[in-house]
Amino acid sequence: MTDTTLDEKIVLDEKIKKIDSEPPKYKVIFLNDESTPVEWVVRVLTDIFKHSQEVAEKITLTIHTEGSGIAGIYTYEIAEQKVIESTNASRNHGFPLQIKMEQE
Repeated sequence: MTDTTLDEKIVLDEKIKKIDSEPPKYKVIFLNDESTPVEWVVRVLTDIFKHSQEVAEKITLTIHTEGSGIAGIYTYEIAEQKVIESTNASRNHGFPLQIKMEQE
C-alpha cells in the first residue's frame, strides 16, 4: 500500500458521517366524550394497550377530568394499528370513542 492510498482512505473516512436516529414516536390520545362508558375505555386500555387495571383506570380518569389522555407512545406503525384496532372495536360495540395520534 502506498502513502497516497493511505492518505486517501483517511480523507474518505473523515467525510463519512454516521447518522443514527430513532424513528419519531407518536402519542395515542383518547378524547373524552359523554357516550362511551368508563368500563369500555378501561377495557380497551387493558386489552389493546396492555395496561394493568390500575393504570387503565388512572388514564381513564385523566381522560374524563382533562378531556384527553395518552394511552401510549409508539412508533408510527404500532400507534396507527392500535388506533385502528381500538376504533374498530369501539364502533363494533356501538361506542363513539375518538382516538388520535400526535407526533411526540
